[in-house]
Amino acid sequence: MNEFSVIKKYFSNLSKNNRGSFDLSDDIFFDYKKKVGISIDSYVEGTHFLNFKNPNLVIKKALRGAISDLICKGIIPKYYFMSCSGNKKHLTQANLAKIKLALKQEQKKYNIFLAGGDTSYSNRLSITVSVVGYSKKSPVLRSGAKVNDDIYITNTIGDAFVGSKLLKGKIKLSKKNSDYFVRRFYLPILPIKFSKRIHLFANSAIDISDGFFQDLQHILSRSNLSSKIFKNKIPISSYLNSYLIRTKKNKLNFISNGDDYQILFTASKKMRHLIKKISKSTSTKVSIVGIVKNKSISKNTKSTEEKFKFPKKLGYIHNF
Repeated sequence: MNEFSVIKKYFSNLSKNNRGSFDLSDDIFFDYKKKVGISIDSYVEGTHFLNFKNPNLVIKKALRGAISDLICKGIIPKYYFMSCSGNKKHLTQANLAKIKLALKQEQKKYNIFLAGGDTSYSNRLSITVSVVGYSKKSPVLRSGAKVNDDIYITNTIGDAFVGSKLLKGKIKLSKKNSDYFVRRFYLPILPIKFSKRIHLFANSAIDISDGFFQDLQHILSRSNLSSKIFKNKIPISSYLNSYLIRTKKNKLNFISNGDDYQILFTASKKMRHLIKKISKSTSTKVSIVGIVKNKSISKNTKSTEEKFKFPKKLGYIHNF
């Protein structure tokens, strides 16, 4: 069983009478009366990060990942709780000092504050982060996409996957390129300013944490719709573009592995001018990468330039 089937079979019914739990299908909880949103994420050594040689980077990645779940919904993060399990090899005084400094830097960057947490002993390092935020308006859910909506992505995707391959020693690049991709793996650039205005135009939204196609399917399945994707419009960095040209690798495989933490959202064509204006004012690149279609449209996606199939691996899934 995978993570989604486990949730659906064993746990979703436990939340069915709670409006703000969204059947456990939207990665957040939202209290509509108090206007409070909550997200939670866990990171395990060997699964989400290779090792703890750079504790400052690992801790920043964990916090940004949890923040990402809220901001893609238009919820402004304010507080976070952090739980850490490890041993004396992980939690040395030197590492703890680096963690403290990293959290201090992130708190200043995102105007967020530590509210509590827990520590426990374990042979394997794991970090769990829960973020609490506020929104005067209802969150932008996965389930709101409409037929003929434009499909957007903020900034670029795919760099983090190259960074993970570098860290695992599966590929080798120049120091300049390696430093860039590894940094993108550990330190995603969250579209925080842009996200604060997402209520004004988005019908549905999700953060790209499991891979573009996997997260797009979450929106489409919750909205009971399909899509037409423009492969050549999917935004990648100049670094990744150069790498793909040089190695003749398939672009689709590099955008399907997650850890990008960009916002994937849909919006009416009537909102194009407003989105362009907000994109400019917040210095956030946005790209139209497709159109929402009726369910009857084939899973084979067709752009004005080419026809292709979704890759066999849509994205990252935890299997048990």
